[in-house]
Amino acid sequence: MLANKAINPLFKSTTNIVKSTLSRLSTSHAPSPASSSSSSSSTTRHSSQSVTVTVTQTKPRLEALRAQLASDSADIHDFAITGNSNNDSSNRNSSSQEESSGSESLTVVRRKAAPRPAKILPKPSWLKAQPATSENYLTLRSTVRELGLATVCEEAKCPNIGECWGGGGGGEGEEHSAATATIMIMGDTCTRGCSFCAVKTSRKPGPLDPNEPEKVAEAIRKWGLDYVVLTSVDRDDLEDQGSGHFRKVVMKLKEKHLEVGRRILVEALTPDFRGDLTLVENVATSGLDVYAHNIETVERLQRRVRDHRAGYAQSLSVLEHVKKMNHEALTKTSIMLGLGETEDDIRQTLRDLRNIDVDVVTFGQYLQPSKRHLPVKEYVTPERFQEWQVEAEGMGFTYVASGPLVRSSYKAGEFFLKNLIKQREKKKEEEEKKEQRKFIGDDVVASVSS
Repeated sequence: MLANKAINPLFKSTTNIVKSTLSRLSTSHAPSPASSSSSSSSTTRHSSQSVTVTVTQTKPRLEALRAQLASDSADIHDFAITGNSNNDSSNRNSSSQEESSGSESLTVVRRKAAPRPAKILPKPSWLKAQPATSENYLTLRSTVRELGLATVCEEAKCPNIGECWGGGGGGEGEEHSAATATIMIMGDTCTRGCSFCAVKTSRKPGPLDPNEPEKVAEAIRKWGLDYVVLTSVDRDDLEDQGSGHFRKVVMKLKEKHLEVGRRILVEALTPDFRGDLTLVENVATSGLDVYAHNIETVERLQRRVRDHRAGYAQSLSVLEHVKKMNHEALTKTSIMLGLGETEDDIRQTLRDLRNIDVDVVTFGQYLQPSKRHLPVKEYVTPERFQEWQVEAEGMGFTYVASGPLVRSSYKAGEFFLKNLIKQREKKKEEEEKKEQRKFIGDDVVASVSS
């Protein structure tokens, strides 16, 4: 039996060697030649004979590592410098004196990491927006705060907020008709995370506000607008993805204004509803005048720019279905430039949009909202934007808005669409009157013939 089992656990592999040695010794009854070894030996008794076995526990690799750690031991001087020293050696010497005497304190200055290579392009001179300081801007912002509403103008950091909210005067009614605000319904938090968008994201945003349709209608009434843009965050967490709520807001707007004998034109900038055309139809038949859904970028860049639940073909299917469900509504989309698209990419996108009879397209410069969003690949010149407008108009689009600061709900487009819709209505009325006159004429001819 072993009398001493206190062998270092790190060297258990030597146990078999020891047992083998003991076995040989017990057979020969010969004393171990190492019986006079040093105090580091292990002693084993077998029968009446004392056998001393020496197990050498040398750890050259471990000892070498310990020596290296001791020599490489770091202290604060490896990560900081003193404010009044010129080199590290003097820092160490002065520090040891300061610590022993306690008369002086060590001034720690953080060493900065090497600067990263600059990837952010400098903004060109033509990207200048009107400051948001006008009285009208402050009035509209106050109304939004009072009613607890959200606007895409603020949430998406739109550069045109000063221009759009600042139009007109400072009171209600006609003076506000030049002002435009895009109301964002269903909260300020989106369930998707597109690489270009500054709107907050969450897998489970808060519940919908059942009073929102009434609040939105009241806000628009106070502003005195006759054209309003509604948009929303994506709500993939809801069973109908918010399409029913969107429909209620549009219908309430129309209803409230009819009660006071006023007409309001409504543009709805909607999500894609995951391509569920039944949900698209929910909004398309709500009484809106313009159905907008942004394709955002060219097909090749979709997966890089948009959330994985969005898609080029899916967006095209949404716009195409609207035309089938509402022949009177205009369809509208927007394309961002400066993300790395080519001219061939843009032309193919325009052809795809015209093939499904999209009426309105807008071009705008992509602007990086923060460092964690996609960087700008190119700042497109105003002259090139003008060329794209001419080219798109030549392809048959009813209206094209194109410029560095143009956005999908840019007010210049709204003024045009407002007039366009009124012209369509006037033309429709004339056609109805023409049909009535023809009907009356046919009756007269029939009566004379009889």
